[in-house]
Amino acid sequence: MSAAKGIRPAGIDNVYFIRVDDEELLSTLTQFPEAGSITYDDRAYRPWSPATSKLASMIVKGMRVPLGRYSTVLYLGAASGTTVTHVADIAIDGIVYAVEFAPRPARDLLKAVENRVNVVPIIADARRPEQYPPFIDKVDIIYQDVAQPGQADIAIANSNKYLKSSGTLIMAIKAKSISATEIVGDIFRRELKKLETDFEILDKSSLEPFHHGHMAVIAKYKK
Repeated sequence: MSAAKGIRPAGIDNVYFIRVDDEELLSTLTQFPEAGSITYDDRAYRPWSPATSKLASMIVKGMRVPLGRYSTVLYLGAASGTTVTHVADIAIDGIVYAVEFAPRPARDLLKAVENRVNVVPIIADARRPEQYPPFIDKVDIIYQDVAQPGQADIAIANSNKYLKSSGTLIMAIKAKSISATEIVGDIFRRELKKLETDFEILDKSSLEPFHHGHMAVIAKYKK
């Protein structure tokens, strides 16, 4: 592990900007150091790249992400688990239900979280929340990063079943996964209009330059 020269909080539990040489790196305080981790005052931090994580890019762009150490999170589109492990670093005294359906990423997810007692991997289709295991409780936050059509519909269906009243949806809308031919702005407007039936939009932002054709949305569940 390399050593840091300085540190400042990012405004979210267990998330910091760590100075290494002449660069500040977004990082999460972790109990699971690995290759590439950074030490500061005898504590370990894992760098978190906004170029590979939509959630990290939201934080770097200054969006008010309401994750905390006690958060309960339903994570849709967990993929290989990299961002899931950072969410688990943040919600160290909460729980993360991590949903992934594709076989190869699901195998990587299981390996990535095998030592983390606050992560429950769920191999299931996010479009079918009624088929999830019966032990999932209502959650504070749904984080969604799915690369398929009907992204607003998926968010609404999962929220209607699992999100607490006045809970928060954090969502990365990937335009080209919805339509490869429509104008990106039209796609975003249509997905936001769908969300507004069930959510109050608190914040939204393009994820350029980190993620082309993506919009981040933070919304409060109105039900």
